[in-house]
Amino acid sequence: MTGGGDAAGGANRRTFESGAPWEARVGYSRAVRVGSFIWVSGTTATDGDGSIVGAGNPYAQAKQALTNIERALAQVAASLADVVRTRIYLTDISRWEEVGRAHVEVFGTIRPAATMVEVSRLIAPEILVEIEVDAVVSASSISR
Repeated sequence: MTGGGDAAGGANRRTFESGAPWEARVGYSRAVRVGSFIWVSGTTATDGDGSIVGAGNPYAQAKQALTNIERALAQVAASLADVVRTRIYLTDISRWEEVGRAHVEVFGTIRPAATMVEVSRLIAPEILVEIEVDAVVSASSISR
């Protein structure tokens, strides 16, 4: 995690870099927290070595991406329970149910707002799924 003040977020801004090769090459953070708001960048099914997990399997890729998202949230003092919105990008929308199954296993009781769309391709041809989330730390404490 990095922190400190800057023009974009002041002393209240914290970032987390996962070490994925694209972060430094493109110039972005895996997660950014400003106050109680957190944004997690599009996250794919990479393991600790940067290798793609679940080749050809959108369910396995979604599960790994969600695990990576959970780790990023923890680094900025948040959890999956704080997620209020997910965006899921698939290279083949006909396989939406496999990705939906992974999503409901994680968010079935949290029930964030969600979008799932097909895209022509992602950053590497073997990547089938990319997921991004927005979170609000106080969201888990709001009574229903």
